[in-house]
Amino acid sequence: MNVFKKLWFKAKADSPAEYKFLKHTERYLEKLKKINPPDLNFPAGRGIHFKHSGNCGDIIYAIPAMKAIARDQDIHLHLFLNRPADYAKHFKHPLGNVTLNQKMFEMLQPLVLSQPQFKECAILQEQKTDIDLDIMRDYPLLLDRGNIARWYFLVFPGNYDLNKAWLQAEPDKDMQDAIVLARSLRYQAPNIDYRILKRYSKVYFVGITEEFEAMKKYIPHLIYRPVKDFLEMASVIAGAKLFIGNQSFPFSLAEALKVNRMLEVYFECPNVTVYGENGFDFSFQPQFEKLIRMRYENCDR
Repeated sequence: MNVFKKLWFKAKADSPAEYKFLKHTERYLEKLKKINPPDLNFPAGRGIHFKHSGNCGDIIYAIPAMKAIARDQDIHLHLFLNRPADYAKHFKHPLGNVTLNQKMFEMLQPLVLSQPQFKECAILQEQKTDIDLDIMRDYPLLLDRGNIARWYFLVFPGNYDLNKAWLQAEPDKDMQDAIVLARSLRYQAPNIDYRILKRYSKVYFVGITEEFEAMKKYIPHLIYRPVKDFLEMASVIAGAKLFIGNQSFPFSLAEALKVNRMLEVYFECPNVTVYGENGFDFSFQPQFEKLIRMRYENCDR
């Protein structure tokens, strides 16, 4: 935005708030003009090839859009690795400065290929793709709020009922009486105290060991549940009597599976939303404790 336009906005605005609004609107329109819109005539009859380079959680939340676009066709997913990421400096991300790497691809692939409609999950090299799901991030959307799963529908018209499950996994029967917990080092509600879970005997943790060690300080008997891949993680979550997680990858699995789940919502970035039955969210301690009693102590499977 050039200086002349700013001066014009200042002259036009009746208040600082209106001036700010005019500036934000102009920046939105300027960014929109730079976008080359995708082809919205989706192919039919031969399967659809999608490209994605985001975090594993973003990929899980993109599946409803893939299903809506593909309808009854086969889905071929091509993942671009090592795209640079612009993570907030005050948060530590397990992948460092990329969105998806070889290890995460290898963990994710078995889960994707276990889903009925997916015929391929491969590293993007020179394959031709039909739909680039990454283009969603080029649009001037406020990606720190709303619902990740709905972002894609703003770019690729369609709909999927997010009240319904979009992943399947065989429940791990060893988890049937357990609370399964995941809590990343990012997106932690600052007033939530997990020491309440000390009163329950079967509490397992899924995630990276650094996250586990951080939570074990508050729940000394917490049990680490390693997994060989994300299909196994989905099975553990599907088998749990209750899953509790913050806005991290394991919760995307819980949401997609529609298990009995509780979401810890981070107040500065509420971009994960619970839809459908068995889903609850919290940001404050009394409500957190009440939900645990409701969904674990007093909930029959």
